[in-house]
Amino acid sequence: MIVVATEDFEVYHGVVNELRDRGVAFTTIEPGEEWPDGADVAVIAAGESVEVPDGVDVVQAAPDAPRQAVEAVISTLRGDDGRTVIGIDPGERPGVAVLNGDMVVAAFQVPAAEAGEIVREEVEDAVDPVVRIGDGARLVGARIIDDIRSVPVELVDETGTTPYLGSGTRGMGDVLAAVNIARLDGEEIESRTIEPTAGELQKIKDRSREESDTNRAISEGLARKVATGALTVEEALAEHDSDTAAGEGDEGGSDSDAAGE
Repeated sequence: MIVVATEDFEVYHGVVNELRDRGVAFTTIEPGEEWPDGADVAVIAAGESVEVPDGVDVVQAAPDAPRQAVEAVISTLRGDDGRTVIGIDPGERPGVAVLNGDMVVAAFQVPAAEAGEIVREEVEDAVDPVVRIGDGARLVGARIIDDIRSVPVELVDETGTTPYLGSGTRGMGDVLAAVNIARLDGEEIESRTIEPTAGELQKIKDRSREESDTNRAISEGLARKVATGALTVEEALAEHDSDTAAGEGDEGGSDSDAAGE
């Protein structure tokens, strides 16, 4: 039995809503009231002094982190080791799955540039977290790895991690693959240096042409900067347009000078 026992309204409101959203049974009491028989885990506010019966585990909840508290409660009840494992299926919109023990507690699909921030938020205050990222989409994966700090990262062979998707499951493949990646051991790495291939550079140049208002592709040098994460496609296009405009201006100046002579 889960017992929410706190005088902190913000903590109470957040934890109770999270428990209801997860379909978890619980009861509530005012601190100082008689505890119900069969209590296993108590949820109180961080820093709050509540008299809890012997043998009842205590989870302290911060007002701005009710989901993390509920995950800790569920992990305690299940007897999991409580380790947070984050699986990432890399791509332009990576699938991200957060596991606590064997249970999936959160899932995301975000632009690649936001994946690092998601990881940082999810591992905050986590015990012994690890990030496992698939070895596909090499360039994007390398950028995500470089954007993750202070968390062990394992590179996982993602062969066969994307499941068959039946009717009505469109768009779920990357997230489900991330769950499978999280459950596989990988090779711990600190960074991943990738030399982009000619085909990868051409793909970036083709994408820049599609996004350009003038139907112009960026140069190979700018495409290489995009590949390594130094620039976004949008920034590379802006730099390309600026260089082109400067070049045309120089040519115009030369013609004018010549005419003056």
